[in-house]
Amino acid sequence: MLEITRQADYALRATVEVAKMEYGERAPTAAIAEAQQIPLPFLAKIVSQLVVRGILEATRGASGGVSLARPADTITMLEVIEAIDGPITINRCTRDPSVCERSASCPFCEIFTEAQQQLVEKLGSTTLKQLADRLTELEATAA
Repeated sequence: MLEITRQADYALRATVEVAKMEYGERAPTAAIAEAQQIPLPFLAKIVSQLVVRGILEATRGASGGVSLARPADTITMLEVIEAIDGPITINRCTRDPSVCERSASCPFCEIFTEAQQQLVEKLGSTTLKQLADRLTELEATAA
């Protein structure tokens, strides 16, 4: 099965929730967890990983919370997913052609490589700002 992990899905949802706010504004982790229906202990681990990768900033204390480390239009879906799951690879031959003894004569490697490039390009060109704007639109029409 080819899918991102639940952790990466939660990371995307959490970062988009933060991206809906004004840049520099902080949200309590508990509020993000509640808004996106993410278990709080799980979200705390995700936030830590995203802080290490320079996607989020976390401040402790009464006025603390989580904010984006950079503007939402400079952070991509690809960056968030790879911060949690590592590099996206469809098949082992797309990650390292030398591991495949058939790579020189395999028609699948070409297709997998092309598909991976398209997926990475799409995720790498979709920003948190675009996702936050779309989420706001969807929430407005659902209300």
